[in-house]
Amino acid sequence: MFYKGWYHLFFQHNVNAAVWGIFVWGHAVSRDLINWLYLPPALEPDKWYDLIGVWTGSATILPNGSIVMLYTGGTKDSVQTIALAYPADLSDPLLINWVKHSGNPLLFPPAGIGPMQFRDPSTAWLTPNGTWRMAIGTKYNTTGISFVFETKDFTKFTLLDELLHQVQGTGIWECIDLYPVSLTDMNGLDTSVNGPQVKHILKVSLEEQQGDFYGIGNYDVIKDIWTPDDPEVDVGFGLRYDYGRFYASKSFYDHNKLRRVLWGFSRECDTEDADVKKGWASLQVVPREIIFDNKTKTNLLLWPVEELESLRTNGKEFNKVKLTAGSIVPLDVGTTAQLDITADFEIDNNALEGVMDADVGYNCTTSNGAYERSALGPFGLLVLANDGLSEQTAVYFYIAKGTDGYLKTFFCSDQSRHGSFLFIITPFICQIFSLYLSNIFLHLSLQCRKY
Repeated sequence: MFYKGWYHLFFQHNVNAAVWGIFVWGHAVSRDLINWLYLPPALEPDKWYDLIGVWTGSATILPNGSIVMLYTGGTKDSVQTIALAYPADLSDPLLINWVKHSGNPLLFPPAGIGPMQFRDPSTAWLTPNGTWRMAIGTKYNTTGISFVFETKDFTKFTLLDELLHQVQGTGIWECIDLYPVSLTDMNGLDTSVNGPQVKHILKVSLEEQQGDFYGIGNYDVIKDIWTPDDPEVDVGFGLRYDYGRFYASKSFYDHNKLRRVLWGFSRECDTEDADVKKGWASLQVVPREIIFDNKTKTNLLLWPVEELESLRTNGKEFNKVKLTAGSIVPLDVGTTAQLDITADFEIDNNALEGVMDADVGYNCTTSNGAYERSALGPFGLLVLANDGLSEQTAVYFYIAKGTDGYLKTFFCSDQSRHGSFLFIITPFICQIFSLYLSNIFLHLSLQCRKY
């Protein structure tokens, strides 16, 4: 959240080791989302209702400027609860000290829900009748569902009769996020905004797939139901924030710059032993701004926050680099700890028109990655490469022709030659829409004259 000139990031953190354990809420602040100052933990597991961990929650800034923090706690008997905390001193812009509500816990798992399957309260939204609502993820058998609870004062909650949404076969829903996007401009919207010029995004983290999926639809605040625009592209099927190692994301409305910012974390490919040796595990990825794609109206656009521009120095430019079939063109970018690459590829018109056969079966995961040649690809960049190219990560495009004659572009990452260490020798090829690899950030675009 943004408060009195500072961005606040709260994160689950095991202070004792780089492995799963008893989590506190770590706390860091920043002026620019780039440079961060660590503060003492905001919340620690010191009450009976959160004794085995202070887990995921969300902040809500109320119209009077006060802040409520709803979070998940775990009892010593392994029951997940929902608790409330708030700043001890709202005049402190760093919000260093926090107080747990004396009436905690506020909620226990409802009947029929597993004791450890009730978690991750969302940011609350204000309804037209003046009450607040928040969503919590869980499941019935293998059906992922979301409850909605209503409150007037954030201390007493009522479970609403209707489920916000449910999708069979998706398993437990974690880190639920429900927020509006504008159909008329590029600015983000406060979580409580609703109306005819708004779509609502419902995002869930699927534990079984370890991915963040979303759907685009409409939220009926009267019936308290979210409905997808296209039932074939429901939550858990088709649309993801990121196709790499990206999970448990949360978004917030940045009223300072009128945008919605997305946070998420990434697991490395290292083993647990490697994490223990290096002393840390997992990382927060670069924050991204969320924009609704008003051109297609079928997906979101995610882009690194504009503050990332401040890290750019010593730029190099390469123009009119020609790639021929099977060629590798080295680019001398020098030595650096962080690298930001912007690349534009333009396909030769004769090559586009020369593709005769349809190629409808292409798939990033199953089509031999960057090393299976065709008329229009793969082509792209080899990053994290050693001099002999025995180790490399290919980030590439592949253009396939459908039976209707139209071209479809795939954007993929091939990590099958990513490293020679024993713990990452398994080939891994995945389709991605954004990429963050060891301080290398890539912005790739493709230009086709006929499409």
